[in-house]
Amino acid sequence: MHIVVCAKQIPDPETPPSAFKIDAATNKVVPAQGIAPVLSQFDAIAAEAALRIKEAGGEGKVTVISMGAESAQAAIKQVLAMGADEGVLLNDPAFEDGDSHTTAKVLASAIQKLGDVDAVFCGRQAADWDMGQVGLLIAEILDWPVATIAKGASLEGETLSVERVLADGFETVQVPFPAVVTVSNEFGEPRYPKLPQIMAAAKKTVTQMKAGDLGLDPSEVGKAGSRLQLQKLFIPEKGAQVEFIAGDTPQEQAAALVSKLRADKLI
Repeated sequence: MHIVVCAKQIPDPETPPSAFKIDAATNKVVPAQGIAPVLSQFDAIAAEAALRIKEAGGEGKVTVISMGAESAQAAIKQVLAMGADEGVLLNDPAFEDGDSHTTAKVLASAIQKLGDVDAVFCGRQAADWDMGQVGLLIAEILDWPVATIAKGASLEGETLSVERVLADGFETVQVPFPAVVTVSNEFGEPRYPKLPQIMAAAKKTVTQMKAGDLGLDPSEVGKAGSRLQLQKLFIPEKGAQVEFIAGDTPQEQAAALVSKLRADKLI
């Protein structure tokens, strides 16, 4: 069995708010000085799910794919250190500034290029934009069945048994191969690679692909092919107003507070 894990490198969620800045001219997040980007936490959990299935089956291959700049190799190497077998980086200026649809188009093209993929595992959403669309769009483009928000996944004969998180409980579905699964945090913590695994992953070569390698025209990917146009990216302004309630006794203060709340139509 060949499983593909889609991994995204994002700004570190632990970045202090004071270090988080936006370039208003380009509508982009300014990389925080001295704080390296990280693998999206949901994608790390998706990698854990794929590796458990591989280990349970006793054989197979896990390939990690990431679309991004050269720095995204760090995210790929992390999944390789967890136990993935091969890594692919989709790195082309034509891929930049796209939306969920163009991202899914590039990833789906890479999956088709690999040719022998049985399943694709994605995080339920990226931990930066939180849109949760790419996994679904990959399934739509490939015309594969998809199981979303998975808290468990296992092989069951010729199908994949997936336990899904619902608003009011859980459900288990059987999905035929090939399939796409989006994995949620309820699945559990991803494994932490040991030093020998990290050193071995650092020596592995990551295959790089560009638009031409995937048979894609630059006009249909990235900003040129995007269906969503970002108008403005900004940090919301937060403010607070404090008003002291006067009164000589607690009873007078309580009465004044009730009058104020009624005047403001809060009660």
